Amino acid sequence: MSVFVQRPPLRVLWVLLAALLIAALHPAGARAQSGDPEREQVRAVALKAAELIATRGLEAAAAAFNRDGEFRHGALYVTVIDFAGVWKVYPPRPAGVGVSVINVKDPDGRDIVRDILSVARDSGEGWVEYRWLNPASDRIEPKTTFVKRVPGQDLVAYVGLYH
Repeated sequence: MSVFVQRPPLRVLWVLLAALLIAALHPAGARAQSGDPEREQVRAVALKAAELIATRGLEAAAAAFNRDGEFRHGALYVTVIDFAGVWKVYPPRPAGVGVSVINVKDPDGRDIVRDILSVARDSGEGWVEYRWLNPASDRIEPKTTFVKRVPGQDLVAYVGLYH
């Protein structure tokens, strides 16, 4: 016995494809992707870090960011730069504090510091994608970073998630 399966018309397939594409590109679809608990944790830490700098000052905040705990554990850590692209806090290498990183690129040639500063200046907060050395694995890995401008200051706190 043979079974005949009728295919949907090509027009129906195109309409379904268009609907999927619209859903993926729609802001509500982008918000659904940000529902990832790890991304939400990274975002929450960055927001809290920026608030801590704003309320207690950079020096007190840097002490919290550099010790193991809420702001630093495993591959998660808070980095702070100023709008000139100078590291103010960098827990994986504290000796780098005071160094200009404005021209730092990732292994693919992406101007990551300029991208981070652009998001901070233009939107106040947002996500940046690049590749970076994971201090926990000692390997270059893809990284998604949440950037938050410190309210009322030319400072940016950011926290990334390695993939």
